[in-house]
Amino acid sequence: MRDVANAGIVVSDRIGRTMAAQLDLEESLEASRYASHPYSTHPREWPPLFEVVDTWELPPVLIERYNAAGGEGTALCGIFPEIRRAWASVDNSLFLWRFDKWDGQCPEYTGEEQAIFAVGLAKAKPGVFIEAIQYLLVLATPVELILVGVCCSGRGDGTDPYEQLSLQPLPEYTIPSDGVTMTCITCTDRGHIFLAGRDGHIYEMQYTTGSGWLKRCRKVCLTAGLGSVISRWVVPNVFKFGAVDPIVEMVFDNERHILYARTEEMKIQVFSFGLNGNGPLKKVAEERNLINQRDPHYGGRQPAGPRAPSRSTKLSIVCISPLSTLESKWLHLVAVLSDGRRMYLSTAPSGGNNGAVGGLRRIGTDHQRPSCLKVVTTRPSPPIGAGSGLAFGALSLAGRSQSEDLSLKIEAAYYSAGTLVLSDTSPTAISSLLIVNRDPSTQSSSSSLGSGATSSRALRELVSSLPVEGRMLFVADLLPLPDTAAIVHSLYSQLELYGLNNSFESCEKACYKLWARGDLSTQHILPRRKIVIFSTMGMMEVVFNRPVDILRRLLESSSPRSLLEDFFNRFGAGEAAAMCLLLASRMVYTETLISNVVAEKAAEAFEDPQIVGIPQLGGSGALSNTRTATAGFSMGQVVQEAEPVFSAAHEGLCLCSSRLLLPLWELPVFVTKGGQGSSDSTYENLIVVCRLSVVAMNVLEDKIRSLEKFLSSRRNQRRGLYGCVAGLGDLTGSILIGTGSGLGAGDRSMLQSLLGSYSRNGESGEDGSLNKRQRLPYSSAELAAMEVRAMECIRQLLLRCGEALFLLKLLSQHLVARLIQGFDANSKEAVVQLTFHQLVCSEEGDRLATKLISAMMEYYTGPDGRGTVGDISGRLRIGCPSYYKESDYKFYLAVECLEKAAATSDTEERENLARDAFTNLSSVPESVDLQTVCKRFEDLRFYEAVVRLPLQKAQTLDPDSDAFNEQIDAGIREHALARREKCYEIITSALRALKGESSRKEFSSPIIPVSQSVLDQGSRKKYVCQIIQLGVQSSDRVFHKYLYRTLIELGLEDEFLEYGGPDLVPFLQSAVNEPVQEVRSVSALTPPASQPDHLRGPITFNQIKCFELLARYYVLKRQHVLAANVFVRLAERRSSEAGDTLTLEKRRQYLSNAVLQAKSARESDTPNFSGRGAIDNGLLDLLEGKLAVLQFQIKIKEELEAMALRLEASPSESKSMANGSSPDSSSFVDANLVHAVREKAKELSLDLKSITQLYNEYAVPYELWEICLEMLYFASYSGDADSSIVRETWARLIDQTLSRGGVAEACSVLKRVGSNIFPGDGAILPLDTLCLHLEKAAQERVVSGAEAIGDEDIARAFLAACKGAIEPVLNAYDQLLSNGAILPSPRLRLRLIRSVLALLREWAMSVFAHRMGTSATGASLVLGGSFPFTQTTVNNQGVHDKITSAANRYMAEVQRLPLPQSQTEVVYRGFRELEDSLLSSFPFERL
Repeated sequence: MRDVANAGIVVSDRIGRTMAAQLDLEESLEASRYASHPYSTHPREWPPLFEVVDTWELPPVLIERYNAAGGEGTALCGIFPEIRRAWASVDNSLFLWRFDKWDGQCPEYTGEEQAIFAVGLAKAKPGVFIEAIQYLLVLATPVELILVGVCCSGRGDGTDPYEQLSLQPLPEYTIPSDGVTMTCITCTDRGHIFLAGRDGHIYEMQYTTGSGWLKRCRKVCLTAGLGSVISRWVVPNVFKFGAVDPIVEMVFDNERHILYARTEEMKIQVFSFGLNGNGPLKKVAEERNLINQRDPHYGGRQPAGPRAPSRSTKLSIVCISPLSTLESKWLHLVAVLSDGRRMYLSTAPSGGNNGAVGGLRRIGTDHQRPSCLKVVTTRPSPPIGAGSGLAFGALSLAGRSQSEDLSLKIEAAYYSAGTLVLSDTSPTAISSLLIVNRDPSTQSSSSSLGSGATSSRALRELVSSLPVEGRMLFVADLLPLPDTAAIVHSLYSQLELYGLNNSFESCEKACYKLWARGDLSTQHILPRRKIVIFSTMGMMEVVFNRPVDILRRLLESSSPRSLLEDFFNRFGAGEAAAMCLLLASRMVYTETLISNVVAEKAAEAFEDPQIVGIPQLGGSGALSNTRTATAGFSMGQVVQEAEPVFSAAHEGLCLCSSRLLLPLWELPVFVTKGGQGSSDSTYENLIVVCRLSVVAMNVLEDKIRSLEKFLSSRRNQRRGLYGCVAGLGDLTGSILIGTGSGLGAGDRSMLQSLLGSYSRNGESGEDGSLNKRQRLPYSSAELAAMEVRAMECIRQLLLRCGEALFLLKLLSQHLVARLIQGFDANSKEAVVQLTFHQLVCSEEGDRLATKLISAMMEYYTGPDGRGTVGDISGRLRIGCPSYYKESDYKFYLAVECLEKAAATSDTEERENLARDAFTNLSSVPESVDLQTVCKRFEDLRFYEAVVRLPLQKAQTLDPDSDAFNEQIDAGIREHALARREKCYEIITSALRALKGESSRKEFSSPIIPVSQSVLDQGSRKKYVCQIIQLGVQSSDRVFHKYLYRTLIELGLEDEFLEYGGPDLVPFLQSAVNEPVQEVRSVSALTPPASQPDHLRGPITFNQIKCFELLARYYVLKRQHVLAANVFVRLAERRSSEAGDTLTLEKRRQYLSNAVLQAKSARESDTPNFSGRGAIDNGLLDLLEGKLAVLQFQIKIKEELEAMALRLEASPSESKSMANGSSPDSSSFVDANLVHAVREKAKELSLDLKSITQLYNEYAVPYELWEICLEMLYFASYSGDADSSIVRETWARLIDQTLSRGGVAEACSVLKRVGSNIFPGDGAILPLDTLCLHLEKAAQERVVSGAEAIGDEDIARAFLAACKGAIEPVLNAYDQLLSNGAILPSPRLRLRLIRSVLALLREWAMSVFAHRMGTSATGASLVLGGSFPFTQTTVNNQGVHDKITSAANRYMAEVQRLPLPQSQTEVVYRGFRELEDSLLSSFPFERL
């Protein structure tokens, strides 16, 4: 790989220099102004530059029709290269025939009666016509414009795509011309049709499918305003006296979307359609006097050419042609004059090579809007007599008189892709064609690379003449065949240098523009250029010979050696050596096969040191050989240090290799379709495909392999310098630096014999050169070995490139998008961004190639049976052995074992095959595709491999155990951990599958073994335990943590606790961020505020889970105190802000479990139980106390939440709590109060509060008096002697309930609260205070009529609060009634007496129930039978006496009240009846 990478550097440098050396046409023209000879002629001794390969006469039917018209009809002609047809019209008849071969067919179209004045061919817009109609013939007559469908189909065997042609009339697409006679038609690549009228206007013929009122076809005038339209329709033509300048030629620039028009008066008009070609037609400029414009480069004077045109001769513009961006980004149009000169024009506002052009070219002037039209430079006309073998710039004056005009007289011209064809009608014996194209010798790398002289940048053209009969009527390029064009377009379309990215342009049209770059860089891939010339006497096909074709002819004809040397001198030794390689390896594009003789002669010339030179040291005296004289190395430079300069053979190999790899090298291998990709973008919705087509890659691979095979054959045959030295093995260092010589005496002698003769010739010029050479750092043999080493590295690079192309072809055939479906996002991005250079020369490219091969092999080994591993492995081993390594072989050998194991039903055989596969994969863990292989082992239930293989690969990916080293950089450690975790994920995926959860898509198995069946629960548990045990056995501590986390995540808690290793407890302790120790009773109830910081932090769900597991572990180990401690710590941990991780109900459960564990610890009989001291210190009591406090917290939270809801529903309640807020701010106060209440409730959810916090911060501020009383009772409060706080709390509670629901609500609260705290010490339930408070409130509400209150309601409430104990209640009433100061009101006293009557009745009822032998359930009037029987049973006559005595006493009290008898009578009668019932119901017996 090192040699390949070094050779890649050389190729990258050569490609970079080639790209940088490309000149814009404007720069070449500027440099040629200073050249003495802008034109040259082809050497007469060489094979011709171009030749006529075929001629055809015009079709007889055409000649017959023309003769029948007497030569006076309307006759037009032209060529449609898109369909390989020539055409001619005679009056109303149109004839079409093949111009590249005569097939006897010449169909005639005569659908119209009027004469045809203009003809055009347009590409059919998609979706308008049927698919068979690919083109449209546009015919213009004086009265109509007609569209005719053209259907072109190929031969059945695919050899001729233009075999059949049929015309389809389209009557619905015929429109009137409105009296406008069209002069010419031009069409765009997008299918637009533009027509030029004799009225000087430009029209567009628009067509659609048509629907409803919309016409299918219409003619739109693009250049006329409203006034002109009215003039044409209203004012007759006879009244129009203005001169009309009709348009005679239109051309369209499909790249810049500019339309140029030339008129009869030699005006050129410029029209723009916008930067994207979708805008309306806009006239940019119109120049009337271009011919007389002075060339700005010459300071306002006309250029002094070889001859000046005669003053009497009127110059005219013969033709105009747009220049492609491939030729020039600054020059846009070329106009050919009648004297042979060419004017190069631009539509950009700035120009000139004095600083403006270069800057504009660099910023992309081809994307600027056109704004003008001006002449940038003028090219002198070709010399007369050129092509006749004369010297540069010479004039042929033979046969010319002194009075004869010496200027050219051009009547027709054609310019395309750097080639100019002129029809010269100068007064000579016969008309001739002048063909002007670039001199390829000036484009050779030897003259352009390494030299910045103006002469090497100047445009020099070859001029040749071709005698013809008749007049030239039309010229067209013969486009490459579609297959060839598709290949070339696929290769070069993405190269900005070649500008073939026009999406609307056909491949054939796009590829022929490459000829503008010259033949040297494309002659290995492009065929010879051909043009077809249509003249009055017939047609002929002219083919241009490329430099390699000329060299081939020289070798075929056994020309003198001097001609071959002249060829090397003219093109440069390096460039000529590259052409020799093209012929010797037979990779040049030719119509006929290259013979063995030519190939061998080319190989000998490539290896001939007298032609290509020998490697030497730069700056030494021997640099005067042929190689350095033409190659330009160190020319004109001071050589500071002697460095090796290789021969032209090495340079030719570099040139040839770089030109082959240019379309690939720095471009992405794959592209996406369906959207635009980005750095942060995902490639889920994009389709990834190979950038090049399979056919293009196949052609390129053949050429690269041909070159590599030639070099290998010369090495194997020990032919030439390269073959002899390369056959000796690795003798020196790398490409750049030699490490010394290892040559023996025999090897040195052999090299001296190869180089001796030429070296002696080179060294004989100077007497002291031998002594100087002896002091040089390298001998000639060592230099030769270094050059051969460099060439050998390039050969290895070519071999690697051929293998890469072979692999890409296979990948493309298997759909790259499908292969990378299982890749992660980073891998997909890497694949899309991969360049061919990286694929060939980098480790990353090799890794991605392996990954793609793995995906392809998975495709073959899938369940669909799409092939065998042996077949595809054989192709890979033959086609790309450097990408399909030994480790890959073992890997897929294991895959084969897995396939066999999946297919067999024998359990023992399946086990053995799986183990064999595991053994093979264990030897190459670094190349194992874990996602695929481990899933297959999982399907076979061979979980040993599922666990051990990922662990082995994790160790391979992290050989230095950086994941365990906390001393290194955190980034390095995290990277190592991430790589390991990718391997661990394979094992956890198997656990998920066994647990029943669906695995992720990328782990899906490509095979479904016959042995796989639905597992029962027992088998699943067995395999899960096996995986855990195998994982715990590993020494990988990081994996242990990963495994434990996965087990917790999957809910495999029992297995985790049972099979966990010795690091289980430290893992759980680390997960909860605290060490668990035995707790003492004092710390058990530590308030949360005093806990450490890590305990006060919010707890997560995972920490809760780990807490629970840790507690379970201690329970299983019968360490109950530690388990209780864990539950307490868990209950005390702070929840998240949302309060959803640890609710109060969960905390209650945890504290309940802690109490249970504490009880279990107390009951434990373990003699050495370490928690006995904690238990003796009251741990259980403290835990139960914490649980009770938590119950209060839960109640307060519920009350606050209910309060917030009430406040939202009833704002009046919030006003009462707002401390006297004004009515204007009530809404604001309401919102704030509700928010405050909710925040308080939320605070209670976050952590545990102490009873002091609950009382002072929550219960009291929010008037939760009922809970306050319960907390005071729980705390056994005795803070004041008179119990004023308790009495005040009761008073607030009663007042609160009275305000909410009156006395009835107060009685209900009294029953509920009193029953919870009775019996007490009397201070917590002040009956006398409560009795007075309630009775007063009842009296007031009855008097006011606010509430209807029964006489017995309050008494019954007190009796229920005291759980049926009547005497404490009677004592409270007696105490109140005995104090007149407390009850001064007679009505209030009467109400209390009524309550006493109710109590006495209840007491008597309980006595009656006992005497009847029944329970008090049915007898109780107050409690409904809810109080215990033991509390109401009367066992002696003393109770009877108490009731009777109390009744008598209160009857007297009623009589003493100063109230009307009507109010006291009912009460008095009640006491009397009670007394009578007692006397009548019981036969009193004295005990």
